[in-house]
This record gives sequence, C-alpha cells and structure tokens, in this order.
Amino acid sequence: MTLEELYHKFHVQVYNLALHYVQHPEDAEEITQDVFVKAHAKLSTFRGEADAGTWIYRITINTSLDYLRARKSGRSAFWLRVVSIQGKGKDPEPATFLHPGITMEHKEALSALFQAINKLPERQRSALILLKLEGLSTAEVARIMNLSTKALESLFQRAKTQLKSILDQSKENE
Repeated sequence: MTLEELYHKFHVQVYNLALHYVQHPEDAEEITQDVFVKAHAKLSTFRGEADAGTWIYRITINTSLDYLRARKSGRSAFWLRVVSIQGKGKDPEPATFLHPGITMEHKEALSALFQAINKLPERQRSALILLKLEGLSTAEVARIMNLSTKALESLFQRAKTQLKSILDQSKENE
C-alpha cells in the first residue's frame, strides 16, 4: 500500500480519532499530519501482518497521547512556543470543546464529559474512545491495543466506573 492510498483510505478516521483526544480541530489536523509523516517513515517496515487500519490507528493513538503529554508537561513543541510567545510566557489555557457539528446547548455538557474522559488513564481513555466514540468492535479495539478481548472488556469496565466517579465528583463540586 502506498502512502497516498493509505491517506485516502484513512485520513478521515485519523482526524476524527485525534479530535476525540484533543477536542480542537487545529490540533487534530496537526496530529493527522504527524501520523501520516510517521506512517511514511515507517511504511517500508510495515510487513502487513496487521491490518493497515489497525496499524494506522495505533500510530494515531500514540501520536495523540504524545501530543497530550507534551502539552501537559510543557515540552517545547512548536505550538507551545507559539502560545508562550502570544501569552507572554503564561502556561497554555486548558482546552475548550471546539468539536465541529456540536450545537451550543450541548457544548457545555460535552465539554464536561470530555474533561472527565481526559482525566482517565491513557489505556482506559483509549478503550473508551475507540469503543464508544469511534464505534469500533471489541475485536478491532483489542487488536489495536494489543490486548485480549477479556482484558479489553475489563479495561473498559474500569474506564466506565472511573468515568462515573469523576463525573459524580465534579457534580458534587458544583
């Protein structure tokens, strides 16, 4: 498979998955570009043992999580330097929910939900995003995350329990 074929087949899924992680269209676009740059660099080593979709999803998840870690830790990624210059050295503001297609009345509730999802541990967050937001099957997500289906189901149950706890706690703090 060529990079062009890979891009045409998966660029929408890559963008949407990245958007679920970062909730900013511009950040999702940057991640999408990074994913295909990484895929291009690794294309010669892709042996085809895994499905190309599984492979590109793994790259997208890892790139999205790396992006979030960089943002959280303050590493000097390009966009952080821009924010720092514009904000005169201030820490970047927390993400607001800018997902396209969401009506104003739902933005506040969805923002709270995504803030809670973002507090989950990485693996729980990935399981939840892939299963519920991306709508992938348990078998597909298990392959992407390199887990057995039983391990994935357990991880997902822990994610749901922890998410409920986070949401309940935020309601108590209001």
